[in-house]
Amino acid sequence: MTIIPAIDIIDGKCVRLTKGDYTRLTQYNEDPLEVALQFEDAGLRRLHLVDLDGARAGEVKNWKVLEKIAARTRLITDFSGGISSEKNAEICFNSGAAYAAVGSIAVKDEEELIRWLLRFGPDKFIIGADVRFEKIVIRGWTESTSLTVFDLIGRYLTKGVKQYFCTDVEKDGLLQGTAIELYKKIMNRHPMADLIASGGITEIRELDELRQAGCTGAIIGKAIYENKILLSDLKRFL
Repeated sequence: MTIIPAIDIIDGKCVRLTKGDYTRLTQYNEDPLEVALQFEDAGLRRLHLVDLDGARAGEVKNWKVLEKIAARTRLITDFSGGISSEKNAEICFNSGAAYAAVGSIAVKDEEELIRWLLRFGPDKFIIGADVRFEKIVIRGWTESTSLTVFDLIGRYLTKGVKQYFCTDVEKDGLLQGTAIELYKKIMNRHPMADLIASGGITEIRELDELRQAGCTGAIIGKAIYENKILLSDLKRFL
């Protein structure tokens, strides 16, 4: 299982939100590159980079941060937040992202996303499935839908997309544990998906549980910044 540390960005700085609430923000570092270099020095190979300004605005904003991290590290970076047009996706890839992580567009405009898949390749995309009570939420978790996470993943598996990260927004940023039962359900229904767990991971033992459930990756954010999980603790997963 691949460990993927997260860096969330507002105004070019490394922050974390609680349950996606922009009013419940904690700033951890002025320089996201410095944080990314710490992750690389610890032996981690992947990075989940979230443009929170972009998510709120509906278009990519912090691509310069991505560009700097891509130029100064060898981390395999996925970038998300505000990728709402083909031009945004192009900016993402030109700035050094290995993958574009998309959510709202996958729900709102399947036809448009299919055009991107045909142009860039389905292997360049990760579908971000943000859920509340198994239903997809979009636009920075502000809009609920009737679409289930199971149906969303099933829809895009048929289009060739293999990677999905799933965040239970009721658990994100609370440090109260991850949605292990939800991930088990998803893997039971879609065993061919590369499922990346995200949100609420607090203890090392949860990573073992996620691996046993069939998750191929785990995104960890606040637990690292709050020293609940030390980078040295992650060495056995590398």
